[in-house]
Amino acid sequence: MLAYLLRRSVFLVVSLIVALVVIFVLLRLLPGDPANALLSANATPEQIAAARAQVGSDKPLLEQFGLWAGQMVRFDLGESYISTLPVGPEVASRLVITLPLTLLSFALALVLSLAAGVVAAVKSNRWYGIALSGFAQLGIAVPVFWVGIILVWIFALSLGLLPSGGFPREDWADPADALTSLLLPIITIAVVMSASLTRYVRSATLDVIGSGYVRTARAGGASFAEALWRHGLRNGAVPVIAILGIELSTTLLGAVVVESVFTLPGLGSMLLDAIAQHDFPNIQGVLVVSTLFVLLVGFAADIVQRLVDPRLRRSVSGNR
Repeated sequence: MLAYLLRRSVFLVVSLIVALVVIFVLLRLLPGDPANALLSANATPEQIAAARAQVGSDKPLLEQFGLWAGQMVRFDLGESYISTLPVGPEVASRLVITLPLTLLSFALALVLSLAAGVVAAVKSNRWYGIALSGFAQLGIAVPVFWVGIILVWIFALSLGLLPSGGFPREDWADPADALTSLLLPIITIAVVMSASLTRYVRSATLDVIGSGYVRTARAGGASFAEALWRHGLRNGAVPVIAILGIELSTTLLGAVVVESVFTLPGLGSMLLDAIAQHDFPNIQGVLVVSTLFVLLVGFAADIVQRLVDPRLRRSVSGNR
């Protein structure tokens, strides 16, 4: 297991380096010069040259990448072209909104999907089991922004129970107020995500129910619930864990849309503003942090899979 952990860590570092190269190259392939963020429409050639020198776009691409890579090694995300403020602290201030939104949405979706998926599998011949399966299929086709708009219309505009958007200026100084602001976005993401996860949980549970080890446990005198809990949980969890890692990663990426619907000042709004203003340091900062999050989630999912299933540990070590 230790050897696998070391190999997986090396792969994580290599993946991050490749991702940094891809982010840098793709941004430089976009039309327009990064210096345009500092220029007006009637800028003179002298002003253009000065702006390019200021942002470093007058240097060869390889030299630009070397300077940026050196910043990454020092954990320095650079300074915004527009505000001239450091990108790192700005990203950190946005993460205090995006990260809780992502993790709380994921936790709620996990609870809902586990309950719905198991019931849909165990009671697949009952009307409510069929209804849960139908909900999962329908939920996948529903856009997350549409769910958000419907929830705002019901709970904010019609009933007046929750705020329609925004976030307290004091951030988490009042946790209750902050959670109230995030409640509708959390439910929006959780509803859409749980629909997708329910299908995977249902499929994994059906595989477990039809397995030989559950039938053997039942023949040995165990009840259905006991056999499912003691013998089916670990085996059914292995394929679901990989899906959970993917879903958690896409939740952070999907927060861009949800934050726009609910006007939350998180990473999503920062990225959209940076794209509109051609503010490359801010764009790169958000993309680097998002990519690092996705890679770390995948790394954690792989480790948890091997901790849950000893067969994977034996296959890695070469023992059969």
